Amino acid sequence: MLDPYNPNQTDNLPGMDISLWRTLDAAANRASEGLRVLEDFVRYGQNDKFLTSELKSLRHQLDSTLQQFDRRASIHARDTFGDVGTTVQGKLEQARGNWADLLTANFKRLQQALRSLEEHAKLIDGEAAAALEQARYRTYSLEKMVMTTITASTMFAAGAVYVLIDGCESEAKLKALAAKLIEAETDVIQLRDKTLDDRTLVARAQLLRQQTAGTSTKLIINDRPDIARIVSADGVHVGQEELTVAQARMVLGPSKLVGVSTHNIDQARQAVRDGADYIGIGPTFPSGTKSFDHFPGLDFLREVADEITLPAFAIGGIELTNVSQVAAAGIHRVAVSGCVNQASDPQQVVVTLKKQLAI
Repeated sequence: MLDPYNPNQTDNLPGMDISLWRTLDAAANRASEGLRVLEDFVRYGQNDKFLTSELKSLRHQLDSTLQQFDRRASIHARDTFGDVGTTVQGKLEQARGNWADLLTANFKRLQQALRSLEEHAKLIDGEAAAALEQARYRTYSLEKMVMTTITASTMFAAGAVYVLIDGCESEAKLKALAAKLIEAETDVIQLRDKTLDDRTLVARAQLLRQQTAGTSTKLIINDRPDIARIVSADGVHVGQEELTVAQARMVLGPSKLVGVSTHNIDQARQAVRDGADYIGIGPTFPSGTKSFDHFPGLDFLREVADEITLPAFAIGGIELTNVSQVAAAGIHRVAVSGCVNQASDPQQVVVTLKKQLAI
């Protein structure tokens, strides 16, 4: 009979030491149970089709790997009533304070079970052990995706308005515009200006940071995590050709927001995988602020609304006359520029946008 702790024995017949099969059986059950809890949470609790499909894909991958073992041997070796661990529980095992506790507990359950499977599988099948190792690594990315998506969803309420502004002709004009936006409870102000030199851009950013500090309005800097860090902004927004999410976090640190512009569903999915805190989706309509050769339009918004719950801000040519089409497509957050900055009453535009998005 195989001693599973003797590395010199390689017998892999079904009659090998029963303790090894009990371990494999228990670890496989724990992994499957934890994964099912996670999948059910994002499927029924979040209605997130993309995250559900990612977790489902891992479940199928795990099932395929476990089929390489003799399932009959595992079941025959099972001894639930004789398992000393069934009566040993920690004080917190029967309590979950919130959704974060629930998700963390089940991700850790899954990861620990996969590690146990991986190590014990090395006594039987090296290829299966390697597959289990890759599955475990995948869970770390999935944990980041799920936790980031749900945290961000509580940070940006439905009906959110995100306004992009430049540095204005003077600090006085910038200060006056920002004051109106903050008073209107604009959710995000993004400073985007490609014409100012760095020192002037930092000065404008610092002014906005002073004004937004202590308010509900978040300050985001476009493309420049270095300047966002200098002024302690709430985060940075990057495009498809700029720094990656990981690179931006290396500059800003893990606690700041990183948003990403996306122009098709594959880019939106990748942003979720990369751990972005929100995405810009568009361009939706032709814009007087920025020119594009291709407009994904409302169809792209519908695709995102159908499968992704990470906060998504529709952008591109959105104004009071067409924002209802954005809401009808299932997107209730918008990023705007001209319709607010060029308005005689920016506050009223923001308030009206919020109302129309809430419909």
